[in-house]
Amino acid sequence: MNALATGEKLAARTKKDPRWTAVVARDSKADGKFFYSVRTTGVYCRPSCGSRRARPENVRFFSTVADAERAGFRPCKRCRPDQPPLHKQHATKVAEICRFIESAGEIPSLHDLAGKAGLSAYHFHRVFKAVTGLTPRAYAAAHRARRVRNELGRGGTVTEAIYSAGYGSNGRFYEASDEVLGMTPSSYRAGGANTEIRFAIGECSLGSLLVAQSGRGICAILLGDDPGALARDLQDRFPHARLVGGDKGYEKLVAKVVGFVEAPALGLDLPLDVRGTAFQQRVWQALRKIPAGSTASYTEIAKRIGSPKSVRAVAQACAANALAVAIPCHRVVRNDGTLSGYRWGVERKRALLRREAEA
Repeated sequence: MNALATGEKLAARTKKDPRWTAVVARDSKADGKFFYSVRTTGVYCRPSCGSRRARPENVRFFSTVADAERAGFRPCKRCRPDQPPLHKQHATKVAEICRFIESAGEIPSLHDLAGKAGLSAYHFHRVFKAVTGLTPRAYAAAHRARRVRNELGRGGTVTEAIYSAGYGSNGRFYEASDEVLGMTPSSYRAGGANTEIRFAIGECSLGSLLVAQSGRGICAILLGDDPGALARDLQDRFPHARLVGGDKGYEKLVAKVVGFVEAPALGLDLPLDVRGTAFQQRVWQALRKIPAGSTASYTEIAKRIGSPKSVRAVAQACAANALAVAIPCHRVVRNDGTLSGYRWGVERKRALLRREAEA
């Protein structure tokens, strides 16, 4: 058999191998599952390597790095197949930066963080957001907010808690305290004391429905079978807040929410008091953009917020939502379209989707 015929036979064999499709597509999902070598260069690569595509007759496949090196091939200097996969390298690097942010007294600049990571500011910003779902500044702010909440719960003065959490001055914290805590530090420490929350419970086809409103807007829409349990849930959220039963005027607001549950096409235009981390806020904003009658998967939502690897965190944000129907977490489904867990019961989720589809 001449060289031309041999080359054609080798090329045909490579092209029939499903691993060649991953190499042609530079599929990063295949990284770590196999490696391929190139006879003419003497190197072996990851499937996702960005080097010029090899001719199929020169390619061999290996299950492990050790197999490729035993066959006499050396690691590609571009994709570094003998190192951990790039996404794992990024995750490790970002974890180190997160620990650095958490230990810093002040929020480090993007330039400083990128320098510590050994990346350009632009690349570092993209990598950090892809891994955590947050920008470096949003992560630092969320961590500092968590620290101040913890410090306020430990005792001592409010000023001590503010400085311990990394705020350089009382003034800088108080400018952001409403966003961070949803109320003043003193009220937060007191479990919502001096905060008035009006609420009322109505009935709809899905069971009991509690609507609660703070001075900033609707802070809870809860569904359930037991009105008493709904009231206790609200009280657990603000154990020392002054809970005030709604008057007839307030009950009109509840009726509006009930009407929306029964007929989603009516829409719901209410001021909301939405409290959550920066990541949760981004997820909830994405949920509110899903049209009534439509659904999206957790994976799709993760991609829409620019954090495709944060599918589990998206599901957790949906579970943390306390504003049923107003923030439509019921419109998020599994990748295959089936319904997964819903804070207020899968049957309620199914019913909401059905009536939205019929509207």
